[in-house]
Amino acid sequence: MKFSENWLRELVEIKADRAALAHALTMAGLEVEELTPLGEGLAGVVVAEIVGAEKHPEADRLQVCKVSVGQGEPLQIVCGAPNARVGIKVPLATVGANLPGGIAIKAAKLRGVESFGMLCSAKELGIDADASGLLELPLDAPVGKPLADYLGLPDASIELKLTPNRPDCLGLVGLAHDVAALFGSAVKVPAQGGAPVTGEARRGIRLEAGSDAPRYLGRIIEGIDPQARTPLWLAERLRRAGLRPISAVVDITNYVMLELGQPLHAFDNDKLEGDIVVRHAREGETLKLLDASEAKLDSSFVLIADEQKALAVAGVMGGFDSRVTDATHNIFLEAAHFAPAAIMGRARKLGMHTDASHRFERGVDPELPRRALERATELLLSIAGGKAGPVLVAENPADLPKPATVTLRRARLKRVLGVDVADAEVARIFTALGMRTESIADGWSITAPSSRFDIEREEDLVEEVARIFGYDNIPTHTPAGALTLAVEPEARINELALREQLAARGYYEAVNLSFLAAELLTRWGFTERLVPLANPLSADLAVMRPSLLPGLVEALRHNRARQQERVRLFEVARVFAAGDPPLETPSLAIVASGSAQAEQWGEAARPLDFYDLKGDLDAVIAWGGEPQRWSMHADGLPGWLHPGRGARIARDGQTVGYLGALHPQLAKALDLGPDVHVVELALEPLLARLLPKAQPVPRFPSVRRDIAVDLPEEVQWSQIEQSVRGALGDQLKELRLFDRYSGKGVETGRKSLAMGLILQDASRTLTDDDADRCVREAVAALETACKARLRG
Repeated sequence: MKFSENWLRELVEIKADRAALAHALTMAGLEVEELTPLGEGLAGVVVAEIVGAEKHPEADRLQVCKVSVGQGEPLQIVCGAPNARVGIKVPLATVGANLPGGIAIKAAKLRGVESFGMLCSAKELGIDADASGLLELPLDAPVGKPLADYLGLPDASIELKLTPNRPDCLGLVGLAHDVAALFGSAVKVPAQGGAPVTGEARRGIRLEAGSDAPRYLGRIIEGIDPQARTPLWLAERLRRAGLRPISAVVDITNYVMLELGQPLHAFDNDKLEGDIVVRHAREGETLKLLDASEAKLDSSFVLIADEQKALAVAGVMGGFDSRVTDATHNIFLEAAHFAPAAIMGRARKLGMHTDASHRFERGVDPELPRRALERATELLLSIAGGKAGPVLVAENPADLPKPATVTLRRARLKRVLGVDVADAEVARIFTALGMRTESIADGWSITAPSSRFDIEREEDLVEEVARIFGYDNIPTHTPAGALTLAVEPEARINELALREQLAARGYYEAVNLSFLAAELLTRWGFTERLVPLANPLSADLAVMRPSLLPGLVEALRHNRARQQERVRLFEVARVFAAGDPPLETPSLAIVASGSAQAEQWGEAARPLDFYDLKGDLDAVIAWGGEPQRWSMHADGLPGWLHPGRGARIARDGQTVGYLGALHPQLAKALDLGPDVHVVELALEPLLARLLPKAQPVPRFPSVRRDIAVDLPEEVQWSQIEQSVRGALGDQLKELRLFDRYSGKGVETGRKSLAMGLILQDASRTLTDDDADRCVREAVAALETACKARLRG
């Protein structure tokens, strides 16, 4: 919100200078983001008229002008502005003036011609950024009058950084209520009656958008002067608010929007056909907007239309074909209330941001449309003439928001703020803010005005008292109270400890956005159970991530593109799947590429492989104390994993994640080499920890028996281990693989494995017969489950 300081001071008495005003606004939660002084140091700058202009004899781009200052002989001024011409009135800095920026005006010779002053642009005067030519003043500007007096200078342009819950301050009158409360004064907005109705023109209005557009007002004004000029005072207020004057009708609608906070729009009434219809857009409907862009619409948009065509995107921008032009004599002026949810995100969807959408998507006072329509009509009739028809109203009262009544307890206010605020001061604050206040036994009953959407509960009222009373007036105390320490469950590994473990193994933690582009997910093969965003920030952030890997691999790509060949990253975060509500699963992902070890002299360099990453994962799994519950399998791999260098990770037989190299096709599509290896698995199974339990040292010795079997090459160790443990139960304390052989003496497609069985019983010493029986049972299990044969 940007506005003129002088304009605000007209609306409310402010007993403070500019610096104090800015500080008070910021401390009240209305942060002053920028404050630009305007028109300071303009002593010696007057209104002048160019009464003669001739080409400079020695320079093609210069003119020798005769300039009248209202007394004495015209002054000779050499000027190079492209718009310098006879008859216009412009600012003249006379000899001796000192302009903003340190420009001192002296008599001078330019290419041999004397010049006694300088004709100025708005930028040279420090009142605007326009330096394209001289600042042209209205033709009725009084020659010789000091420019500062004529333009109402000095002034300041103040820009506020408002939070989304304060749309009431997007109009100067709403802001004035806060300022009045801060400085103990009163708002000086004059009482406004209805504009005189002298015309009979009417047009029907139909509301067909339900609760999205519950109120729409309009009025036909006939016979306006399309050549009417915007008054200087109004044009200057627009400029100081960051808006360029365009035409009288457009400038008036913008002015009322800045003053009251209600966006307005004017249509060329002669281009409308039949009734005004407020409806939802049809799928695929298009509309050419005021900026000449083509808007492609869907049913989520609300349209203003007539019986034949669309006229405007409600709450965003008007249409090109129904716009007011220099030939417009009859206008249809509209003011409406739209539900914030119906406008929110629609401008962004069209790739734009407008003053109207900025206000409507935050919420505009539903009682403002009539007031704004009457104010705009009053200004139009006084500036452009014409006959105003009756106000045309269509509304669905049941769909309009109702003011909330909230109770504020005196004891609660004191407890939260830690200071006594006098009852009279509390009542003054709420009254100054435009709220209806009623004293009750233990506090106040407050009814917020229709403009204050943010007043919903007692805490909101406490905040209002705090910011107006002044945070500086609230004493600072050290908080007191009993702190309850969180109990860390012993059966669960702390997430921070897991992060530290991975960092100790050479990985860097990454933090990525939870949103990804649908195109990237399609490339990975994630097409099911996606959670799209209804209002994405951009097309590249349109879907909630179903996996951590796409974003983490993009981070790896980013590093690889910057000459970081050896990259180690991990991320601990949530992934999302469609559901009601969407399912969130904490996950861990790891990506790595480059050499297996950092550059060193101790061992030869070699590229990272599957087993390097598996070793890091095994170390983390072992931390939980139950590595035997985990297994790796070569089946059931996702499409993004290399079919020959990947594994499915299971815990207690349930799949919890995957490990391996990226699929070559995906790696090529992502412009990555074959050395990128990844891990992703659910976090909770990884954090489960076996509680340590003290046990006596075994009294009976263990027995070892070694066996060698040959079996098919495709049989995995996890399947072998599962079979042997299932057959021997608790008597098998450890199974050690100590040899693997394939080649001469072993059939093609088979391998020979030698393993040691460590056997022990807690209640007795195992005999040779017991050990031999265990060997027979283990071999039988391997023969049945793994097609193994005992080797001699």
